[in-house]
Amino acid sequence: MTTESHYPGRWWHKLDDGRIQCDLCPRDCKLHEGQRGACFVRKMEGGAMILTTYGRSSGFCIDPIEKKPLAHFYPGSSVFSFGTAGCNLACKFCQNWDISKSREMDRLMDQAKPKEIARAAQSHGCKSVAFTYNDPVIFAEYAMDVADECHKLGIKTVAVTAGYMHDQARREFYAKMDAANVDLKAFTDEFYVKLTGAHLQPILDTLVYLKRETNVWLEITTLLIPGKNDSDAEITALSQWIAQELGPDVPLHFSAFHPDYKMTDVPATPPATLIRAREIALLAGLHYVYTGNVHNIEGDTTFCPECKTPLIVRDWYQIKDYHLTDTGHCPRCQAKIAGRFEHFELTRQFGSRRIPVAMHLA
Repeated sequence: MTTESHYPGRWWHKLDDGRIQCDLCPRDCKLHEGQRGACFVRKMEGGAMILTTYGRSSGFCIDPIEKKPLAHFYPGSSVFSFGTAGCNLACKFCQNWDISKSREMDRLMDQAKPKEIARAAQSHGCKSVAFTYNDPVIFAEYAMDVADECHKLGIKTVAVTAGYMHDQARREFYAKMDAANVDLKAFTDEFYVKLTGAHLQPILDTLVYLKRETNVWLEITTLLIPGKNDSDAEITALSQWIAQELGPDVPLHFSAFHPDYKMTDVPATPPATLIRAREIALLAGLHYVYTGNVHNIEGDTTFCPECKTPLIVRDWYQIKDYHLTDTGHCPRCQAKIAGRFEHFELTRQFGSRRIPVAMHLA
């Protein structure tokens, strides 16, 4: 494997003044020799772009797929999860800031080649591998190589991302993914500019692209922050946009904020806010709306949009009852439930465990 300090990056071009411009995301970072981009992991070295985190991870863990969160992608299965360091957004409310905002490469203690990750996922019986914890957009080359090795072994791939990418990189990256949970952090550009250092439109472009032009299974998460993006009007606008532009079958997860990073002065999201948001989204026509980071069995449960039968009853990440047919239909009214499903046995689900994995390399 090429050493981390010399792994060639993709999506860049040379400028007339000797700098290079990164074409991965809308930040369009222009770099001098030795300079890193805003994500801190893409760097100009020797007149070219290199990725400094290839083959290095902030840790490996086996999670329930529901934690990503994905509610309609092989429910009850386990997912082999990992991330690296850095991020191309600057969210003041980041819930994983110790990883995504890290500029210390010594946080990346675990090393693994793509083939080793795929084999580890297979040996642990994982249905999929997730690129998560920090945004896989910034380590796209590594994630794509891992995805290729996973697919050789019949293992699915999942991107957990903010969706902030340029079109060409987006197309190449998602050609390797089977599922994605995209953060739609708010529905105003003002929020994105002030609290993330980014813009809303590229995320909307990613969502539309995924739904209309790919077979990637798509779910969306919105972290509701008190006083910032939790008004009835904004939640209504967000939900109506999803229904109209993406369709009612895209699952939406409303997640609870907890004070962290640079927003410790903002209170945690009350459970009532998430319950209210779920009601608004359902009234807007969305079929599958969930609540996260709070204890709410109704908000964790998948209901048939036609006859309202509870089909997958969850308590946090534990499936308590399961009534879907193997082909993903409601047994009562035969309605087709959107998602990726297969034969499920309640006693064989992965459950709510979280299992750290140490990679033992030859």
